Amino acid sequence: MLYELLRPLLFRLDPETAHHLSLAALQGLSRLGPLNPLQRPAGANPRRVMGLDFPNPVGLAAGLDKNGECIDGLAALGFGFIEVGTVTPRPQPGNPRPRLFRLPGAEALINRMGFNNKGVDYLVEQVKKARYRGILGINIGKNRDTPLDRALDDYRIGLRKVYPHASYVTVNISSPNTPGLRDLQAGENLEHLLSGLRQEREELEQSHGRRVPLAVKIAPDLEPGQLDHLAEALVDHGIDAVIATNTTASRQGVEGLPHGNEAGGLSGRPLLARSTDIVAQLSDALHGAVPIIGCGGIAGADDAHRKFAAGAALIQIYTGFIYRGPALIREIVETA
Repeated sequence: MLYELLRPLLFRLDPETAHHLSLAALQGLSRLGPLNPLQRPAGANPRRVMGLDFPNPVGLAAGLDKNGECIDGLAALGFGFIEVGTVTPRPQPGNPRPRLFRLPGAEALINRMGFNNKGVDYLVEQVKKARYRGILGINIGKNRDTPLDRALDDYRIGLRKVYPHASYVTVNISSPNTPGLRDLQAGENLEHLLSGLRQEREELEQSHGRRVPLAVKIAPDLEPGQLDHLAEALVDHGIDAVIATNTTASRQGVEGLPHGNEAGGLSGRPLLARSTDIVAQLSDALHGAVPIIGCGGIAGADDAHRKFAAGAALIQIYTGFIYRGPALIREIVETA
C-alpha cells in the first residue's frame, strides 16, 4: 500500500535519480530494525538449490544494487535471496546519462547502464559491513576496456575477491551493454572462460576449505543450437546453476512506445514469453543436471508459476519489483 502511494512520486523523477533515492531510503529504514515499517519475514517456503537452503524461491536479480550498498534494506523486504552487482575488477562510470528509461505502457525498462560500479574492492567492503546473513549472490563481469581475449583475467580477479563473501557467484556474460560480452556465450570463448573459472574455483576451494557455487547468466536472444551447446558446456565444466535470462536486444512488445527505440537491454513484461521459453528449452537440454533460475518479465504470481512450470527451481525479479514494489515478493511467496 505504501509503495502504491509513493510510486507516482518516484515516477515523476528521472529513473536513475529515483533508483538512488529509493535505495538510500530502504537502507535508512533498515537501521530501524524491528521498527522498520517495511520489515517482512522471508517466509516459510524453503527450497534447496546449488546445495544452499533458500527460505523462499524469490530472489532479487543483479543490477538493482550494483555496489552492495543496500543489502540490509533489501533483505528486510522478505526476499529469499539477494544478488548484488554486476561488479568489475576496476571502477567504471558506465555509459553517459540518460541511460535508464521507463516504458509504463508495457511495464518495462530499457537500460544501457554499461556495468557502472565502484569496483569489486568497494563492493566487498559493503558486504562486510552488512548485517544480512541470508543467501547472497555476487554477480561479476569484465571491465569495458578489457579485450575479449583477456576476459578470463577479469573474471578470475572478481571470483578471487568475492569468493570468501558470497553464498554463490554469478558470471555475467550476457549484458548487451558491454561491447562483445555476449560473444563469451558460445564456442571457444565459452569453453576457455568456463575451463579457466573451473580451475580458479578448484584452487579457491582448496585454499578456503569451502566450495562456492558458480552460476552463469545468459541472454534471451540465443538460438536453440546455441542453447544446446551452452547446456553441454555448463554440465561439462561443473557449473552449479544457470540464470535465464538477462535483458533482450529485441523491441517486440514496445514498438511505437515513448523510449521504445532507445538503445540498451529491454526488461519487464515484454520479456516474459521469450525468457520463459528459454527456461523450458534449457530444462529439456539439461535434464535436471543444472538447476535453472528463471528471470525476466515476472510481474505477478502467475508469471512466476509459468517459470516454475517451465523448469525453474528459483526465480528472480527486478523490473516487476520497480513497478509493483514489495507486494510482489509476498504475492509470489504465498502462492509458490
